[in-house]
Amino acid sequence: MNTLLKTVLTSVMILAISSTVASADAKKGQKFYLKKLKVCKKDNLKNGAVFATKHDRKGWAAIKESGSLQDEWKSICPHGVKKIKKMKAKDINNLYDFVWKYASDGEVPSCG
Repeated sequence: MNTLLKTVLTSVMILAISSTVASADAKKGQKFYLKKLKVCKKDNLKNGAVFATKHDRKGWAAIKESGSLQDEWKSICPHGVKKIKKMKAKDINNLYDFVWKYASDGEVPSCG
């Protein structure tokens, strides 16, 4: 009985940790924007908040469902096309979480 309980608790801990790591993160998306998409300032995007407010949350969700997130980001920030094309799946998910969280009808970011 004691061994079974330990096994179950260990499994729950592993599941909790792995699901947290696998999920996207708005903070990481914000860091990606600040690090890789600074060139968007040339497109009159003062910061990441302006980038994110181009759509509301429903709009960003619809764009993601249609599979055209990167195309939309390229149209918003033409100077960042090279960086957007090279994005990994985790970067796409993180940047999506960032733009969804700080969309025009979402939260207001504290910086960048």
